[in-house]
Amino acid sequence: MLIVLGGLPGSGKTTIAREIAALLPCAYLRIDAIEQALRSAGAPGGISDGTSDGTSTRELGPAGYIVAYALAGSNLSLGQAVLADCVNPLPVTREAWRAVAARASSPIVEVEVVCSDAAEHRRRVEQRHVDIPGLVPPTWESVQRHDYEPWSTPRIVIDTAAMSAREAAQAILSHTRH
Repeated sequence: MLIVLGGLPGSGKTTIAREIAALLPCAYLRIDAIEQALRSAGAPGGISDGTSDGTSTRELGPAGYIVAYALAGSNLSLGQAVLADCVNPLPVTREAWRAVAARASSPIVEVEVVCSDAAEHRRRVEQRHVDIPGLVPPTWESVQRHDYEPWSTPRIVIDTAAMSAREAAQAILSHTRH
């Protein structure tokens, strides 16, 4: 099974993903970690922001997602559950995850994580603890400008302003049992 958590930065995806991973043995694919590893390795094709402190906000285009799709497919083909933690902002990225699941003949659970309380969402973004060396967290302004298209396909919507991460994880996992 493939569980894909999508939503804007600061909505609570990673916190929920950690709760799910504690309850379900799975491969955990975090796009932030993949993209930062690519930046740290000097992956070509990005645009550097010119920082000199060892950090980078260089955009990698679809590279991190393409790596994650391949890793997800490999793990699914071995019968391993996969949990993907990503913004998943566009119809093309959402369709790509569905294609990965289809190729592996695996069910997919698509989740959109939102935080309906704008003040809380902003607080999370501005006070975010960075646990990936070198990763530059987004600003509130960049989150508000993020290219994030509305969903037009069925998914589970989790509002982290209305439930805890543990409750969200349990709600998501309850959908995997149907």
